[in-house]
Order: sequence, then C-alpha cells, then structure tokens
Amino acid sequence: MTKTFTRRDFLKLSGAAAAAYAVGQFIPPLVARAARDNGLIDQNGDGYIPTMCEMCVWRCGVLAKVKDGKVVKLEGNPEHPNSRGKLCARGQSGLMNTYDPDRVLTPLIRVGKRGEGKFRQASWDEALGVVASKMLDIKQKYGPETMLFSSTHNISQPVFENILYGFGSPNYGTQRSLCFNAMIVANLMTYGMEEPGRDYSQIKYLILTGRNLTEAISTSETSALMDIIAQGAKVVTIDPRFTKTASKSTEWLPIKPGTDSAFHLAMINVIITENLYNKNFVDTYTSGFDKLAASINNYTPDWAEKITGIPAATIARIAHEFCAAGPSALAHNGWRTSNFLNSFQTQRAITILNALVGNWGVTLHPAAGEGAGALGSIPQPAYPRVTAPRLDGVPWKYPFVPLKLGIFQEMRDGALKGDPYEAHGWLISRQNPVLDLPDRAKTLELFGKLDFIATIDIIMNDTSWFSDVVLPEASYLERYDPLNLVGDKVFLRQPVIEPQGDAKSALWIFKELGNRLGIGDYFQYADEKDYINQQLKPLGVNVDQIAMHGYAALPAGEAKSELQWSTPSGKIEIFSTTLQKGGFAAVPEWQEPPQPTEDEFYLISGKVGQQTQMGTQNNKLLHKYEDSPRIWMHPDAASKRGIRDWDLVAVTSQAGNITVPVWVTPSIRPDCVYMTPGYGHLSKGLRTGYGVGASDSVLHVTYTDPVSGSQALTQTLVTVKKA
Repeated sequence: MTKTFTRRDFLKLSGAAAAAYAVGQFIPPLVARAARDNGLIDQNGDGYIPTMCEMCVWRCGVLAKVKDGKVVKLEGNPEHPNSRGKLCARGQSGLMNTYDPDRVLTPLIRVGKRGEGKFRQASWDEALGVVASKMLDIKQKYGPETMLFSSTHNISQPVFENILYGFGSPNYGTQRSLCFNAMIVANLMTYGMEEPGRDYSQIKYLILTGRNLTEAISTSETSALMDIIAQGAKVVTIDPRFTKTASKSTEWLPIKPGTDSAFHLAMINVIITENLYNKNFVDTYTSGFDKLAASINNYTPDWAEKITGIPAATIARIAHEFCAAGPSALAHNGWRTSNFLNSFQTQRAITILNALVGNWGVTLHPAAGEGAGALGSIPQPAYPRVTAPRLDGVPWKYPFVPLKLGIFQEMRDGALKGDPYEAHGWLISRQNPVLDLPDRAKTLELFGKLDFIATIDIIMNDTSWFSDVVLPEASYLERYDPLNLVGDKVFLRQPVIEPQGDAKSALWIFKELGNRLGIGDYFQYADEKDYINQQLKPLGVNVDQIAMHGYAALPAGEAKSELQWSTPSGKIEIFSTTLQKGGFAAVPEWQEPPQPTEDEFYLISGKVGQQTQMGTQNNKLLHKYEDSPRIWMHPDAASKRGIRDWDLVAVTSQAGNITVPVWVTPSIRPDCVYMTPGYGHLSKGLRTGYGVGASDSVLHVTYTDPVSGSQALTQTLVTVKKA
C-alpha cells in the first residue's frame, strides 16, 4: 500500500532526523570512498577534503573537516582564489545545507491538491517515469515548446540545458534578468564581453553604484574591498540606503532612486567639458567619443542636482577626484544599480566612465574563462532545430538579450497570457520561482493552469510545495559536479560524505531523465566521475589524481593583449552602432523614472550578509543570528503617518499587499522603504523559514527594460499605513 506523505509526516521525519543528528547517528557511517582511497581521510573517517561551496554563485574553495564520517566544520581553502582561506557566514553555515532536518531525501509524488502539501514517497524509477511520461505526453499533444525549463546559475547548468535543448523547447528561464541583465548587455555593447575582471590591488578611487559588497558578499572581492579601504583608497557609495558598505565608505551619497544615470551623465559632462579624460587612451582605444561629447551639453551638475538630490559641487568634485586617480580609478558597474527601466543607461554610462580614465590593463582586465577550451567535452549530437518563438520574446522582441540568459519574468507572463501559445508543463532545477519572480500572484496563477510541474531540489521550497513531483538532489557536500574554471586552474567539487537517504547528484538525475525522454545521446557519460574524467582527459590526469588538492592546473596559454575588445570595431564602443541599428540610444541618455505621489514610496530591495537570495532562510545556523525581517522607514515619513518602531504596517502596491513590522531608521531616504527579499515562504515543509517575515515578491510589479530585459524591481511604488 502506498503511503501518503503529508506535512505531519514532514514534521515527524524532520524531528527524528534532528534528534538523530544531535546524538551523532544521522549520517551514514560510510564516507566518500574516493576520499579514503586518496588518503584524504583515515580509516576512522577523519580528515580534510577539498571541495567547493554552493551557498552562493561565487563558489569558494572549501576544506571540509570530517570526523567519524560526519562533516563537523567548513573552512576556506587557501589555494582557491575565490576563498583564499576565508568563508563568509553563509559558507560557514553550509553544514546545515546538508544536515537541514527538513531535507527531502526520497522522491515525492503529489496526491493532494496543488499547494496542499500532500505527497507520497516513491522510488526513483517511478518518479522519473512519471516526469518523463508527463513531459512526453505534453510534447506529443501540444509540442515541445509548451514545456518550460528553468534553473539558477550553477556549474551543472549546461547539463540541465541538454534536457531542454534535446527535448526541443526554446523556453528557458534563469535568474539573470532579475539580477544583472542590464550590466551584461551594457558590457557586451561597450566592451564585447559580459563582465570584465577587476584588480582591486590597483584601485585608489572606487565608485560603487548600488553595489553592496559587504552584504552582497563575493568573498574574494569583499575581502579585496576591505583591504583597499585599509590602505587608504577612497570609496564613494551611491545608494538611497545606508548599507554596511556605505558605513565603510569614505563618502555616502543618498541618491534619489532611479536617478543614477543622471549622476553619471553629469560626471561625464564635467570630464569632457573640462578635458579631464585620458585623451591618448580615448583616441587610441575607443570609438564614438565625438558623438558622446556632442550629446552631453545639457547634462550639467546643476541639472543633475535637481534630479538626484546630490549637490552640483559634489558631483563636480567627484568627477575631478575620479580623473585625478587616472587608471587607478574604477567605477564598479555592480549587478543591479538602481533597478529601474533606465538602469541599462546607467550601466552604459559607467562603462564609459571607465574608458574615459583609461583604466583598462590596470583596474579592469578582460574576463577570465578563456582557458575553458583546454578541457575535454562530452560528445553529443546536434540539438534538434527549434522553430517555435520563445515565450519571453527573445530575440524577436528583445534582440540584445543573450539566449542563455533569457527574460524570466517575461517567460512567466507570456505563458500566463498564452502569448504566442499556452504552456503546459515546467521543469525546475535549483530554483524557486514562487519567491524569485516579481508579482507572486501571477506565478501562482500560472501554476494553477499548468498540467504538470516537477522540481529538482534538496528541500521542500515554495516551488516544490506546489509541484507534482519532487526529485531530491544530493547537497553540494554529497556529490560531484562538473569542473569549475577559476583563473589558470580547474577546481573539483567532490563528495565529502555519502548522500543521505536516496538523494542523487544532478549529473545522475539529468542522465536518468534524459534516457527516459529518449535523448540519452546528450548524456554520454557512465557516471559522475566519468563525466569529470572526460573533462580532464586533455590535461593527462583523472579525478582520483586531483582529489588530494581539489584542482588541476591548466597549460599555459598564449599571452593576449589586455587592450582588445570583441566589438564590431575592435575597440571600446562609446557610440554603439549595434544599439543604433536596433533603434536604441547609441550613447547613454537620460530617461525620466516614474515619480511617487506624496503618499507613495519607492520599494527598495537588497541583500544581507547572512542570506542568499531566496534559498537560505530555512538554514537554522543563519536564522539564529539574523535580525527579524522588518521594512525600513525614515523617521520623518513614519512620524507623518503616526507609525512607531515595531508597529505592524500594511504595505500595498499595484501587485498585492502585505503586513509587516516596521523599523524606523534614518538609514534610508524619506521617499523610500526597504525590504530584504527571501522571506514570506509559503511552504509548510520549511519549519524554520515558514511564517517568518513577508515576501517582497508579493509587491513587486513586473517592469522589463526593452533593451536588456532586466526586471526593474525598484520601479514599484507602494503605500504604507499603520495596520
């Protein structure tokens, strides 16, 4: 008889798991055999095993301390350039990613209504069979394009993509459009690359536009920022909110939301009109400077002061200081800046500021990753030809958005509208669109219309809660993943303990599902180690040989000039002919953002150092040391509405409404309120995260930049009243 798996069962099993962990019995006694075979641990299961973190996309190197077959501590690997011996709070808490008592450890099949939380346990054979049969049924009845696929940024993502491309669907959603599409497309239009490398050791003057590096932690970059601050570099933070990064900066400029591009255009005006730019660099390595110079006459500091709220004298002074630092200056183009429809223009202005001081080869360098060609590839046939248009409008509506990035929110909206066709199924890996996407009500509405939803994850997140089948993935401490290229080395993620329960690696899941879908030729590897060994073959080593140090060095490549750009002109394109041909502004121009009424606020979102996006709020170690999630409000705005600290307030936008406690603080502009994303979970399978805080996704209205496809999160306006 098949057992029904309900929320009560979740709680019972979770409690038993937590109790077993407390007495040291939860983890199976066997550890990864490769670790013992290669001398990383002794016969008792004690030792250090190098692997890679997955608590964020930075993927730091980790040394996992194993004792009695259990992971007891995680430390930064000093040989990995992203960690350099350090781990952030999230990285340190990765133990609980594996030992979370709410882990899903067996395949689940829904037996109740969608969102009711009733599931039954299933074998892998049955669960994969259900997923494959449902997907093939949808393909036969409606066409492969009616299956949606989505995954967040991870090193197994290319293997996941084999499923969607082999299946024949064009519809692919990643989190990029919710984060940094504007930056990537601006860099492509200006530099011909997605993101340049940054050398902090050379920086003497740094402008951070909405980049909160001490809370949106990228371990090596955050450490480098702290180092240059200690060495006396000047750091200017432009942000409507007094973040921890602002507190460490030389100067904080509380700019009005949506006006970042006006600030930078005014800087460009000063630099050009006063001949402060690096003329030799501009003449030699850029194209279109004359057209920029002819376009910026009206963008004066006095003009920008009225728009940004930053004094004209301050803007002019920073322009002078920035140029005085010359190539040792850097305008960091961040990931999201102001989060408005005009953010693409902000990003373009920032790329041009860097060109004007000629910092290439000093603080900016070509993007890393050119050594990827040194690795072997797994053989596979060509993908089937896809003729159906994408639901997100790429490229027929958004020609400059890379296909591999897509526009997640537009894919959701296109599917919801049935334009240009209806969607019928969704396969989701390591992602939580119920919380990730703006306007949560729309996502739930689409879920209600779909014939089938399957999720691959390690916990019962909000999307899993509404799925028909949940496939449990092994945690990053329990599995192999494809190699990760960092600088001149490739790093190995390897298991440090055996997978718990019946959890499996992504490489295993994708291969098994691919076989059942009839596309097994896209997964030509015997197992996880064989996949990696095929990658390592040109280097003359195998997995077991690199397990001790956790990496392999790449052969020295041919030295390339740092002053080369993959643009149509081969130079930094200040004037973009590509944008011009597409009917968009070829040089940065001012675009007026929407203005709030007297009763409205800009809704700002951002990060805190102890959480990652929407995925870590159930982590007990992180939850224990965080502040209660509240909405920030300036004292003047609060007093005007009779609101006091800790009062419950009703927050309303065009998309929805929430009730949340308030934090009255002078650390934010009076025309803004701030919420940390990732709270307000709907899944009752998350005992730590459920019922904590409220979701900003309920409030955010969907706005998509027509050039980059970036979601304009801060363009949402809200009212706030005492509840």
